[in-house]
Amino acid sequence: MRADGFIPYGCQSIDEDDIQAVVDVLRSPIITQGPTVRKFEQAFAEKVGAKYAVAVNSATSALHIACMAANLSEGDELITSPNTFVASANCGVYCGAKPVFADIDPRTYNIDPIEVENRLNKDTRIIVPVHFAGQSADMKRLKKLADAHGTRNGEKIYLVEDASHALGSFYFDTPVGACEYSDVAVFSFHPVKHITTGEGGIAVTNDRHLYERMQMHRSHGITQSPEYLERKSPGPWHYQQVILGHNYRITDIQCALGLRQLEKLDQFVRRRREVVDQYNEALAGVPNIIAPFEAERSHANFHLYVLQIDFERVGISRTALMTELREKKIGTQVHYIPVHTQPYFQKHFGYKDEDYPQALAYYSRCLSFPLYPKMTRENVDHVVSAIKRVTCR
Repeated sequence: MRADGFIPYGCQSIDEDDIQAVVDVLRSPIITQGPTVRKFEQAFAEKVGAKYAVAVNSATSALHIACMAANLSEGDELITSPNTFVASANCGVYCGAKPVFADIDPRTYNIDPIEVENRLNKDTRIIVPVHFAGQSADMKRLKKLADAHGTRNGEKIYLVEDASHALGSFYFDTPVGACEYSDVAVFSFHPVKHITTGEGGIAVTNDRHLYERMQMHRSHGITQSPEYLERKSPGPWHYQQVILGHNYRITDIQCALGLRQLEKLDQFVRRRREVVDQYNEALAGVPNIIAPFEAERSHANFHLYVLQIDFERVGISRTALMTELREKKIGTQVHYIPVHTQPYFQKHFGYKDEDYPQALAYYSRCLSFPLYPKMTRENVDHVVSAIKRVTCR
């Protein structure tokens, strides 16, 4: 809750230890491209069970370097979900590839493997499943599809998990990010996510070649590694740009905050699930709403608490409801406007609103309610009371 009593839909949890960690780096000799970045990458990889990690300035950048490391290019296709932020598709467009959408499962709101199978073709190079609200997509089925199709066509299909919502989640008993069923997994550290670095993201992998290429793509395509040098190095100062990369680096200042936040991840996840349990118990049996569904294979961190509301039956528009709740100092948000309905994708790739009916139906009813570790039982009770007043009128 903010000082004015407003309950946002999401916010960071920062304490004095976090602040001190940042101050310590600010007082150190190196505040960027230094040892704290490497410490954070190592700690993060260990936490999710991956071998390698490349920290960058945003999850969008992490998606982009993953696509570039996989050599996605013009003429290729990338399949992803329409129920996501635009970055999940844009990462392919940045590489000149065509974004292809596969409709969602109406219960989990994640990409439907059957819809993915229907869109696989000779041009498919990457599948980007999005773990919406923290619940893992069905990675076993997606990997089986990708492997079988790649074998038939003689081209590897890369699986890049957009796990921006899913730090601290599990798929069966495996942490999301272990890359057991994927080539790369990407996470976000935006302030509304489970841990924050202010802005930032990370790509993890078990593939050393992808790791080294993502490192180069993060920093201008430059390397000092003998394995990649194209000319003999004259001395220790020497570097070579061997590919066209970008400046996607993150700072030691941000990673100091990230290291401290990572230590609290488990307690953040526990508290979020406690809040979700309180919501679910209080809203059980309330008409005209559908609470989040969690598949047996998943143990979600619950990045978002999304209700589907039958606004027509309730007799109120989503805009009016959001306005009414805001007047009661309750913040809400819509996750997400389906990407295929965005003007850019319709103008450049010919998509129409009706192309993905499940995503569109979900979008017409969804609304995200406050969920973050610092929420109190009183905060949740206040939100629940407001929901009941509206939906039961």
